[in-house]
Amino acid sequence: MLTAVLLTPGQFPSVLGDDYPAACAVLGLRPVAGGYGLVLGQDGLGARWTVVTLDTALVAVAVATWDCGMEYDLSPGERSIVASLPGWPLAVAVAAPGLPAPHDPSERDGGGPPLTPPDTSVWGPAQRRLGADEIALQWKSWRSQVDDEKDFARATGDDTRAEGVRAPGTSAVRRVLDEARAYEEHPPPPGRVRSSFAEGGARALRADGPGWSIVARTDDIAFVLTDDEPGEVRPVGRGPELPGLLAVLDALAVRTDG
Repeated sequence: MLTAVLLTPGQFPSVLGDDYPAACAVLGLRPVAGGYGLVLGQDGLGARWTVVTLDTALVAVAVATWDCGMEYDLSPGERSIVASLPGWPLAVAVAAPGLPAPHDPSERDGGGPPLTPPDTSVWGPAQRRLGADEIALQWKSWRSQVDDEKDFARATGDDTRAEGVRAPGTSAVRRVLDEARAYEEHPPPPGRVRSSFAEGGARALRADGPGWSIVARTDDIAFVLTDDEPGEVRPVGRGPELPGLLAVLDALAVRTDG
């Protein structure tokens, strides 16, 4: 075993999909309410395998322990294991010592075509979601780069303006905000909107949709990324619209911190 991750409505590798059911579909799993734990490892011949367990509590403890720099022997019980899938759905940079280099098992070993990580070498949905992950992790750094006097794409009403002047990218921002607002009447699949604790009693929000991602704080601004604008990150100021939208999203969100 090399590493493990959670695949639950509140916590899943966003590189796999915009929401929990989409991430499950990549692995051919049914999106059960309690979620799964994914244990990525190698067999005695070095072949890559992904063990799927229903014991999410065990996996959560292991991941938290490793994050603290301590050792933890993660061994899911046989009764909790629902599948052993060939390959890895995520990129793993380490290998088990004393074994051949990681490689996919042959199809004759069972399990069908091996899982492979999404292609993140070019801009697209997977790369866009990874970009949003990075902004969420490095919020203070990204926030400090925004000049509140001139950098915001202020999308209000039917017109889209940045500091009173029509600006590139604001039409994309308008579309994203409209689609996010539509979640109030048409709730999205589980995990498409997630909320977690932030400093000062605020909430950190993450919302995804067809071709876009939003990263925001309920007491501050938002950042928008879209598939149509490779590498572009659009800051959205609070203005008259954003606070209400963030409140709607937070009410819909899956809580990731209990």
